[in-house]
Amino acid sequence: MEFINVIVAAIGSFAFGALWYSVLAKLWMEASGVPVKDGKPANNSDPMPYIIGLAVTVVAAGMMRHIFAGADITDPIRGLIYGGGLGLFIAAPWITTCYGFAARPRALTLIDVGYATGGSAIMGLILTLF
Repeated sequence: MEFINVIVAAIGSFAFGALWYSVLAKLWMEASGVPVKDGKPANNSDPMPYIIGLAVTVVAAGMMRHIFAGADITDPIRGLIYGGGLGLFIAAPWITTCYGFAARPRALTLIDVGYATGGSAIMGLILTLF
């Protein structure tokens, strides 16, 4: 049952990312400097970023489930808060540091940190729902 929980949490977080980047697509494309073709990223039809993205999201959900089990986090509100906290206080500082040294735009940092935080919060919520 825990494996299914991890898969559902990963899919939920991945779906949040799809929505997040759809809403912020224009800003993200400008900030990231990704090559654009017909108003979309040029690699839009390449399935590998999506496959890799979903695979590493499953890994993250598995580790979050492991952390939650060890910390006895079972309540959905706590799952949402602790999941978001992991995104904001663990993932976000790494993204911010890497982007700072790479001289990436602040807008890109905020967009990607927002996804890491929101996606982690969604993941934590789903992990504690069942």
